[in-house]
Amino acid sequence: MRVPLSWLREYVDLPAGETGRDVAAKLVDAGLEVETVEQLGTGLKGPLVVGQVLTIEELEGFRKPIRFCTVDVGQANGTGEPQEIVCGARNFSVGDKVVVVLPGAVLPGDFAIASRKTYGKTSHGMICSGEELGMGDDGTHGIIVLPPEYEPGTDAIELLQLVDEVLDIDITPDRGYCMSMRGVAREAATAYGLPLRDPALLDVPAPNSYGYAVQISDPQGCGRFTARTVTGLDPEARSPIWLTRRLQKAGMRPISLAVDITNYVMLELGQPLHAYDRARLDGAIGVRRAEQGEKFTTLDGVKRTLDAEDLVITDSSGPIGLAGVMGGANTEIADSVTDPETGRVTGTTDVVIEAAHFDSVSISRTARRLKLSSEASKRFERGVDPQAAAAAAQRTVDLLVLLAGGTAEAGVTELIAPGAPRTIAMSADHPDRVAGMEYGRETVVRRLQEIGCDVYGQDELVVTVPSWRPDLAEPNDLAEEVIRLEGYGNLPSTLPQVPSGRGLTPRQQLHRRVGRALAGAGYVEALSYPFLGEAVFDQLQLPADDASRQVVRLVNPLSDEEPALRTTLLPGLLAALRRNDSRGSHDLALFETGSVFRAAAEPGVAVRLGVDRRPTDEEVATLDAALPAQPRYAAVVLAGAREQAGWWGKGRPADWADAVQAARSLAVEAGAELVVRQGQYGPWHPGRCAELVVTVDGAEQVIGHAGELHPRVVKAMGLPARTSAMELDLDRLAAAGGGAVQAPRISTFPVATQDVALIVDASVPASAVEDALRQGAGELLESLRLFDVFTGEQVGAGKKSLAYALRFRAADRTLTAEESTSARDAAVALAGERTGAVLRGA
Repeated sequence: MRVPLSWLREYVDLPAGETGRDVAAKLVDAGLEVETVEQLGTGLKGPLVVGQVLTIEELEGFRKPIRFCTVDVGQANGTGEPQEIVCGARNFSVGDKVVVVLPGAVLPGDFAIASRKTYGKTSHGMICSGEELGMGDDGTHGIIVLPPEYEPGTDAIELLQLVDEVLDIDITPDRGYCMSMRGVAREAATAYGLPLRDPALLDVPAPNSYGYAVQISDPQGCGRFTARTVTGLDPEARSPIWLTRRLQKAGMRPISLAVDITNYVMLELGQPLHAYDRARLDGAIGVRRAEQGEKFTTLDGVKRTLDAEDLVITDSSGPIGLAGVMGGANTEIADSVTDPETGRVTGTTDVVIEAAHFDSVSISRTARRLKLSSEASKRFERGVDPQAAAAAAQRTVDLLVLLAGGTAEAGVTELIAPGAPRTIAMSADHPDRVAGMEYGRETVVRRLQEIGCDVYGQDELVVTVPSWRPDLAEPNDLAEEVIRLEGYGNLPSTLPQVPSGRGLTPRQQLHRRVGRALAGAGYVEALSYPFLGEAVFDQLQLPADDASRQVVRLVNPLSDEEPALRTTLLPGLLAALRRNDSRGSHDLALFETGSVFRAAAEPGVAVRLGVDRRPTDEEVATLDAALPAQPRYAAVVLAGAREQAGWWGKGRPADWADAVQAARSLAVEAGAELVVRQGQYGPWHPGRCAELVVTVDGAEQVIGHAGELHPRVVKAMGLPARTSAMELDLDRLAAAGGGAVQAPRISTFPVATQDVALIVDASVPASAVEDALRQGAGELLESLRLFDVFTGEQVGAGKKSLAYALRFRAADRTLTAEESTSARDAAVALAGERTGAVLRGA
């Protein structure tokens, strides 16, 4: 909402020296979000005056039309002689009043004006357009043509109100009443402790039986409808300068007098209005739900297909407006047209004014479904004061009579659905308990009255909420109003008392160690949104019965394309990798740790906890039971080079082994023994996928997978070739660990190293051979490492050679050669028994 300071002063007598930044600071303290304060006319320096075009000479021989004009600027040039000006615009004629900037002036943007020779003539100044003066778009993209009543030489800076300050306020959904000058003025008046001149306090005639006929078939969708009629409008009447300038400063483009007035009143009072050409209406106006598939052409000329939930305004011919969103093309105000032969001007002369109150949910759904956001829908979505409709209609009628020479018909139509003011019961000390400081009953009552509430009672207050505050629904909302008006900065800063001896939980400690380990290994943390669209499961090639497809769907998602909570970290990480790769970063190693969400078989219902007391253990348990399971996962993705090439070597591309090593690093941090064996799952290449297994309570559990992604997944998701990934369940990895990670013991006794090369069938996994060697070697085995894999004629077809380095050490003595050899032979024997391994060369 753009708020011109000059307009705001009409409703609140702000201190004379108060600047826009001062007012912004006050509004921010009151809880409004003022984004910027725009200084209009900064650097503007006159003379800038009204001029009358006396002559126009068309200059020939140039690529574009050029005109040499003489303009009467009165005494502004010091001589009273006509000013000679060269201009390329075509939208003005002899006799028109225009805006002229004379030599010596400076326009916005530090554009100095001087006499200069151009197109064979000397131009002493410039005839100005609105954009050159920083006025914004007036719809003509040409020279400003002023009404004829202004005298040449009149100061145009003051006439066009070029110097002003505009506050740009970001209106949050709960402050819909501030999408109007009336609402912002109320906040400013409260912030300064000054009285408000409410523009909605108008004398409005009572409804009668001879107003324009209106029929409402859906009172729930339309709770109030006011209709007024004005006849005899002058088709030639134009919006006055003060009106167009206020619209421009507020960010709206002037269109025509009738439309400009409805937009002006909407900005002033917050009530959207619509003006119908009465000559184009066919019978009574109605309000109903659309028929499924019904067609309707809106003001922007687009033919739209309606839904049964859409609310429409109709007459006997069918829909004439999309309620609360946009009017119809068949009843719009006609532009004035001049007959070239007679000079007679025709256009809309009789209008019917609509000021209605529509259901905010219905308007929001219609605007979102049709992707048709308008100034009206933005206000109805946030809540409009239903009692402002009659005043807005009256204000529109008054301006049409004043500016267009119309006559207000005596008929007044006002249909109102039955309803009562909302009341909230609240203890007088409730804001004190919420804020943690004492305000007292007098302060609470005063602040609530300042926002328009009626307050009764002593210790127990009964608060009647004003009609323009639909966001006030419970005691906590009232407490928030008291606290914000008293100032958030005045709240005491009280640190919680933390019991000594307590630090991070083991789960938190593991989370930090995992992050440090991956960062130390060269990974960059990437945080993604915890939402996904279910189409990504097809891209990841997950089977139809996969548990990851059982998602928790959000009732009101941020994006319709991602309506579910994630069950895997990979989509977000892979999207980050794809985005960075597309921007030139090809060597990537990213990681993320975070919660995933598992849908329960039977969804629970969460209880609504209060904020005035600590919830009981039973309430917390009930709340936890209603939530989906949220295990913490860790994932990495890699692409490009893992080691850069240089003088030190050729470098190395990232591959599946790096993803597996990332999983091993996390197992070390958790103090868990991780078994890596061949696996096959969804997005991973079936021949380059490792299954990650741990033992918990004596039972093996698969906690994740690592390896190279399947080429079809890479293609479907637009990823770099040979992208690798790893994902595992951190909580189950921690459960398999031994608690705190123990530092390794450094032995004083030497190590005995034995190397063995075993020949096995090519189909035998190296992990199976390694498990057999580890168990056969016994307690003396300190470590086991596969350092070579060989295939070729020397080992035979269908065979491979696996070379292992076995390190033996005893904690209490130096091992003899016989002991280490015996342990090695036992390991080889068990490997041969289980996997058919044979010593190479034996």
